[in-house]
Amino acid sequence: MRFPGKVAVVTGAAQGIGEAYARGLADEGAAVVVADLSAKGQDVAESINADGGRAIFVETDVSSHESAKAMADRAVEELGGIDLLVNNAAIYGEMAFDLLVTVDWDYYKLFMSVNLDGALVMTRACYPHMQARGGGAIVNQSSTAAWLYAGFYALAKVGINGLTQQLAHELGGMNIRVNAIAPGPTDTEATRKQAGDAAKDLVKGLALKRMGTPQDMVGACLFLLSDEASWVTGQVVNVDGGQVFR
Repeated sequence: MRFPGKVAVVTGAAQGIGEAYARGLADEGAAVVVADLSAKGQDVAESINADGGRAIFVETDVSSHESAKAMADRAVEELGGIDLLVNNAAIYGEMAFDLLVTVDWDYYKLFMSVNLDGALVMTRACYPHMQARGGGAIVNQSSTAAWLYAGFYALAKVGINGLTQQLAHELGGMNIRVNAIAPGPTDTEATRKQAGDAAKDLVKGLALKRMGTPQDMVGACLFLLSDEASWVTGQVVNVDGGQVFR
């Protein structure tokens, strides 16, 4: 196992890719905080525990400094500390479609408070505990949308890429590495809700002619969090079937 004795926080872990990350970390020996607003997170935590892992569910609003701090405090109190953080939470499945020049401003600010600022809010809450344990690793969830036209969703992911690079420098001296994963078209409930049958057309432009799955993302996430990537930081790793070349 790669993470015995480690504590990992995964946001947006009640379903989809976040759930896959949480289960993958638990399978590798980490105690996992399933951090999500959805009560489905309790089911995920209970399932991990039933399978022999260790997990707790903490209702968490990543856009709230108070909620993030309360989550971190519970992780330390119940699991002993924080070593790893996966910033996966996002408004996506229920995302509104609109243009940057016309989107309702209040909705735009709410969207960015979760999809961009949420990663920074969670990092600010967790990094002191990671530093106290000698360092750690963070993975932010980007998207290939950052290099394509996808309106304010893409803008948020461009921000995630920049945030990853900046935090890598700010936290590197504390032995905390920061990287990001950029999934391509992935077959999740949220993607099916957003794209419908049009998602199948995206496959035509991929080098590998299939949609990704949440499990396809897990290997890259575990690698970036592990000691195998001990000299990797500030990077955005595409896991996208060859959708984007850069």
